[in-house]
Amino acid sequence: MRDIITLQQKIAPELIELLERRYTILRHVSHSQPVGRRSLANSLKLGERIVRTELDFLKEQGLLESNMSGVKLTAEGEYLIHQLSDFVKHLRGIHEMETRLRERLGLGHVVVVPGNSDEDELVKKEMGRAAARYLLEVMRGGSIIAVTGGTTVGEVANAVPVSHYPHNVLVVPARGGLGEEVEIQANTIAAKIAKKLMASYRLLHVPDNIAEDAVKSLSKDPHIREITRTIKSADILIHGIGNAQELSVSRGDSPEETRQLIRAGAVGEAFGHYFARDGTIVKTIHSLGVRLSDLKHINHVIGVAGGRRKAGAILAVVSNRHETVLVTDEGAGRAILEQMDGGER
Repeated sequence: MRDIITLQQKIAPELIELLERRYTILRHVSHSQPVGRRSLANSLKLGERIVRTELDFLKEQGLLESNMSGVKLTAEGEYLIHQLSDFVKHLRGIHEMETRLRERLGLGHVVVVPGNSDEDELVKKEMGRAAARYLLEVMRGGSIIAVTGGTTVGEVANAVPVSHYPHNVLVVPARGGLGEEVEIQANTIAAKIAKKLMASYRLLHVPDNIAEDAVKSLSKDPHIREITRTIKSADILIHGIGNAQELSVSRGDSPEETRQLIRAGAVGEAFGHYFARDGTIVKTIHSLGVRLSDLKHINHVIGVAGGRRKAGAILAVVSNRHETVLVTDEGAGRAILEQMDGGER
C-alpha cells in the first residue's frame, strides 16, 4: 500500500487531497448525524457550495442519505469510513508513527487517530472511539474498570456502544471529583459506561484535593475504605492526562501555588501527581483512589489524551512507563517525537 500511496502522491496529488476532504466530511457526518449542510460547512470551515457539491457526490455513491433533519451515513457509508480511516493512516504515515512511539516510549500498544484535537473537536471523539474499542477487546467477565474524569475520558464513555445483554463487569471512578462540570466527573463517566454495558457500578463521593488529615479521616470510614479497596483492585484503568497549569487552576490552587508548581518544572498531571518533562514527580496531592504505586498491579493502563499543545504533558506522564496503552492523535504524536528528537541532540 505504501508504494501505491507514493505513486499517487507523485502523479495525482490532487486526488489525495480530494480523498482526505471527502473522508473528513464523512467523519463529521458520522459524529454529528443527522447534520445540516450549513452546520457541516461551518464545522469544516468550507464554503457551502463546496460542501453541497461533495454531499451530492457522496449521496450519488450511496454513502449518504438525507431527510428534513439533514444528512446521515448509509450502512455502506458506515462500512467505508472504517476502511478509509486505515487508508488515511497509511497516507499520513500514522502506522509508522504508532510504531515509533510504541518503541521509544516503551509501551505495549499505541493508537494514533488522524488530526489534531486542538483544531478539531471531532478528533477527540475519534480518540474516544479508539479507546472504547480497545476497552471492549480487553474487557473480561469479572473485570473491574476504573476511569478518571475529564472531557477526553468522557468521550470514551460516549463511544461505548449500548449493549443488549448484561456484562459481568464493575465500573468505578478511579479518583474523587475535581470540581469539574458534573458531566465530566469520574463518577458520572463510570455510571454512564456501566449503564451502556448493562454492568454494575460503584461511586466515590469525595473531592480530589483535600487536606491530608481529611484524607486520613475519610479513610477510616468503612464504606469509603471498602470502595477504595475495590478501586485499587481494578484490572483496567482508563485515564486522561492533564496540563499541569490548567489542573492546578481547576483544583483551586492560588496563583502563587500554580507559579511555584510551574517553576518546579511540572508540565503534566495524572493520578494526583504532577510530573516534570523527564517523568520526575514534582508534587503529589492528597486524595483517595488510584495512586501511581497501584498501576503495577493493573493489567491494562490506558492513557487517552491528544492535541499538539498537550504533547509535553503526555510525554511527562508516560515517561514513568506505567502505561501499557496510549491513545492519542496525530498532532500530539508528531509533537512528542519532535520533543524526543530535540532532547536527544
